[in-house]
Amino acid sequence: MSPAAAPESPALGPGALILVLTTLPERFAAEALARQLLEARLAACIHVGATLRSLYHWRGEIETAEETSLTIKTRATLYAPLEAAILARHPYELPEIIVVPISHGLPAYLQWIAAETATADD
Repeated sequence: MSPAAAPESPALGPGALILVLTTLPERFAAEALARQLLEARLAACIHVGATLRSLYHWRGEIETAEETSLTIKTRATLYAPLEAAILARHPYELPEIIVVPISHGLPAYLQWIAAETATADD
């Protein structure tokens, strides 16, 4: 399915929290992106994972790549600027950017995510 044909995501309610998953080809680039997103207050916390090996279909071939994963914790209302920031700095033609809604969690921790990503308009 081409990106243009992807179905729209279901709307998340006000105050909804999400995890955004992406990968980058180099650990240095992953850590730099994580810092930039945190400095912009687009995320409360970002896990920079261990290097992993990805296998995937690309242009009719099965490819492999060493990548570093990022797990980004933020508010759903920040997704659009977060996606734009990732795309502006990402070296891949088609980067993985996946949203996972946070349905449950330790209330104090979830409140911390919301507070750390609050804007002047909140």
